[in-house]
Amino acid sequence: MAWYVVRRLLQMIPVFLGATLLIYAMVFLLPGDPIRALAGDKPMTPAVEATLRARYHLDQPFFIQYLEYLKGILTLDFGTSFSGRPVRDELARAFPITFRLSVMAVAIEGVFGVLFGLIAGLRKGKLFDSTMLVLSLIIIAVPIFVVGFLAQFLLGIKWGIAPVTVGGKADWGDLIMPAFVLGSLSFAYVLRLTRNSVAENMSADYVRTATAKGLSRPRVIVVHILRNSMIPVITFLGTDLGALMGGAIVTEGIFNIPGVGGTLFQAITRGEPPTVVAFVTVLIMVFLIANLIVDLLYAALDPRIRYA
Repeated sequence: MAWYVVRRLLQMIPVFLGATLLIYAMVFLLPGDPIRALAGDKPMTPAVEATLRARYHLDQPFFIQYLEYLKGILTLDFGTSFSGRPVRDELARAFPITFRLSVMAVAIEGVFGVLFGLIAGLRKGKLFDSTMLVLSLIIIAVPIFVVGFLAQFLLGIKWGIAPVTVGGKADWGDLIMPAFVLGSLSFAYVLRLTRNSVAENMSADYVRTATAKGLSRPRVIVVHILRNSMIPVITFLGTDLGALMGGAIVTEGIFNIPGVGGTLFQAITRGEPPTVVAFVTVLIMVFLIANLIVDLLYAALDPRIRYA
């Protein structure tokens, strides 16, 4: 297992380098001059312009700029935004909030999606199964911002059981309703994935063999059916964590959450390449670590992978 982890970490290095190089090139090779955009309509002296270009390595060739950026990553120095604030401070402020929100969303969609999907798969073709399929289709069809505004109106304004907006502190309790909203779409996919996998495994040979051997129905369901049905679900949940962190901009905007989505959107609109590249780089790291965890969970769920 240790060698497998080391091998996976070594495989992540070229993926990380290729992804960061692509993002860096897309941001810094866009048409336009970020220094000129920073000045706007105000005149800028040649000395100030040269100082800013030297500070952000814009006076050097592209690959030299990229190598300088990689060196900064190794020392956890993500540079300085055009506003003069260290990007590391922006990361330290925004990422913990979005990470809490995304972890809560993944936990909600995982627990409820697997639970309802398991029951629906075991009751395939019955009323509960049909109800869950219709409900999941409705959730998939409704845009996320509609779900957010509806939850905000009903739970926050009309019934008063949850805060309408979160604000700057963003504690775990304040993020419950936004987490439900953020995880609603993925909940529908997890439910359908679990339901289809359970329904398929119900007729598998190893399930019939376990039943013929006299194992209790709860043991057959938990050990044989659910465990094997979780492999595609774990794949989805692992990749979904990074997707939720990167795609939480709508939910964070609705509930006024100062997380990654809002900060990244503001950096794009203000034309701050150092901030954009730093945030996307950390999101790439989250994706890679999540996929590593998923690979390790495969071995825990499927003995054939572990023994191989």
